Amino acid sequence: MADLTSIFEHFNNLNVLIVGDVMVDEYYVGEVTRISPEAPVPVVSVTGRERRLGGAANVALNVKAMGANPILCAVRGNDSEGEWLYTRIAELDLENEGIVVDVNRPTTIKTRVIGNNKQLLRVDQEDCSEINSQIEKKALDFIKANLNRIDVVIFQDYNKGLLSKKLIANTIKLCQAAGIPTLVDPKKDHFLDYKGVSLFKPNRKEIIDGLKLQSELTNKTEIESAVHVLAKKLNTDHVLLTLSEMGVAILDDGNVHFIDAHKRKIVDVSGAGDSVISVAALAVASKLTWPEVASLSNLAGGLVCEQVGVVAIDKEKLLAEGIRIGL
Repeated sequence: MADLTSIFEHFNNLNVLIVGDVMVDEYYVGEVTRISPEAPVPVVSVTGRERRLGGAANVALNVKAMGANPILCAVRGNDSEGEWLYTRIAELDLENEGIVVDVNRPTTIKTRVIGNNKQLLRVDQEDCSEINSQIEKKALDFIKANLNRIDVVIFQDYNKGLLSKKLIANTIKLCQAAGIPTLVDPKKDHFLDYKGVSLFKPNRKEIIDGLKLQSELTNKTEIESAVHVLAKKLNTDHVLLTLSEMGVAILDDGNVHFIDAHKRKIVDVSGAGDSVISVAALAVASKLTWPEVASLSNLAGGLVCEQVGVVAIDKEKLLAEGIRIGL
């Protein structure tokens, strides 16, 4: 890899369009000292409550933490949670002009209960129905209006309704015409609708579900076969498959390369995929080789797993770690 410090400095010049599902991540944090007499569940004595930006908004925070400029295109509800999200995005100096209000859906909220530094429960409030044609047009109009300043596009799909087939196809077509690379962090509903993207980044469960595989993909031969099948279906040359403790696999020049995970004290895997796709997008926009894209994003995903909750990557820590291991 070229000088890592120079690469990280180049990230500061990039504009990243993030098209995806934003949400509020809410945390109740406390201590567990007993089991409830009402049911066999732990009682959490809450000592703190916090709200953070989640989903595609957390990807935006990761992109900003790496020095680049994130531009969000997303949808929120016409409710107090949506107002909080909209205001919080602005407070953190993120662009919020692309946040479209949908009066027919609530803002997505994921509430996590954490006791003794471990996640015990998650409660979701959401409407996952697809956006209507009016909201779809507003989102596409925003994308068209901003494409001339974009270096790379991330589709951050959580199956919460924004990414319809039409919006996906039209955005990819616009990016292909403009020579802008596109990356996808997928979910099941539209798994095979991202045809022609530059890089598709599923995890093990997502590729198993998306391709309806019988295998659990526990060995490299099975993984290689699945990656090739997926690439053919999507008409893409590059797939980055995250494999937890096995690291990542990257398809490049028709071959699947495996990159081992780095030894970490794993505390919480929440949000790791957000960091992986964010760093991968910046690396692709900086024209790193595909194995280099995979290596750097693999390192980023491991680092955020050492912290509780959904957090953005620490740029200086990632740089120092990258230099230490010789990336």
